[in-house]
Amino acid sequence: MPKDKRIDAYIAKAQPFAQPILKKLRELIHKGNPEVTETIKWGMPSFDYKGPFCSFASFKQHAVFGFWKYKLIKDPKGYLGEIFNKGGESMGNLGRMTSLKDLPPDKFIIDFVKQAKKLNDDDVKMERIVKPKKPLVIPPSFTKELKQHKKAYAVFENFSPSHKREYVEWITEAKSAETRNKRMEQAVAWMTEGKHRNWKYER
Repeated sequence: MPKDKRIDAYIAKAQPFAQPILKKLRELIHKGNPEVTETIKWGMPSFDYKGPFCSFASFKQHAVFGFWKYKLIKDPKGYLGEIFNKGGESMGNLGRMTSLKDLPPDKFIIDFVKQAKKLNDDDVKMERIVKPKKPLVIPPSFTKELKQHKKAYAVFENFSPSHKREYVEWITEAKSAETRNKRMEQAVAWMTEGKHRNWKYER
């Protein structure tokens, strides 16, 4: 598949330590799956193949690399897990890389790429984990203020839990009392008109 010139430019602008890492990863990705399509997503070099596949990125002091379906890839040596990835999931599957020495042997990366290819060929889906939301806690001060405005209070009481949460979190997350008061005033005005917190974005 043709190379994306934007990735060439990305690598050229990367820190000197990162350039050989990114070049090596790019080479191994194509070796493991010659059918990948290069692109840029979220400002990072990404590789697609029948859907999201893998991506890498570089920062001032380290580079990262990760597979979209890494949790489904067989990794007996632990290169994609806790043993090798001391930086955590947010740092990519291989942790913080600062030199070629931080990469697993080529054969393992190529194997991971081939496994990822098969997962997409077989249309295997990643299980989505939806974290339960914390119970909505409405501060007494919020309720007290709202009750002084009967129409706004009645509208709020008839809101769905999600719409109630939008208003409560918007006001309680304000850092200063002044900001909270301004938001409360605005919230009362909107609720008096029967509006949700994000009414501006509704079609």
